This record gives sequence, C-alpha cells and structure tokens, in this order.
Amino acid sequence: MSVKYYAVFLTMKDEELSKQHRPAHLEFLKEERALGNILMNGKFTDGSGGLVIYKASDDDALIELVEKDPYIKLKARNYEFHEWEMESDYQF
Repeated sequence: MSVKYYAVFLTMKDEELSKQHRPAHLEFLKEERALGNILMNGKFTDGSGGLVIYKASDDDALIELVEKDPYIKLKARNYEFHEWEMESDYQF
C-alpha cells in the first residue's frame, strides 16, 4: 500500500466550541501521531485554525480519519484538504 500525505486545514467555524473541545482534539492528534497517521500538526498564530499533515492511502481513508477528529465531529471546525508531496530530502 502506498502512502500519501495530505495537508488538512482546520478552519475556525465556532470559536467557543473550539475552546470547549480543544482537549479532546489534542488527545485525538496525540493518539493518531502515535499510530503513525499524523506526521505533524499545529495552530495558526492568527487564531484562524490549524494545519495537520496526515498520512493515508487515499482520499477516502483520509476523510474517514479526519471526520473522527472531535473538532470536525462536533462542528467546531471546517476542513479542507490537499494531497501534499513531501520533498524526499526530509527525514522525520
């Protein structure tokens, strides 16, 4: 199975819900990093949302994973994704 990388933008939908569900979102990210499904993640400093780099076999597998994120399930954030080609010189 080939692995693809995806840049997933989590844009702010509801700031109050985002604050409320942040601990569950962070726990989800931690668990998925440990499973090898997330390469890296972080928030935008302007408060507009965040970015997660996922690893998945295809778009459907990615969507299934992203929609497990409490931010998405609980409608605190919207998401948009793009397949991303990581430069081969980088090692993580």
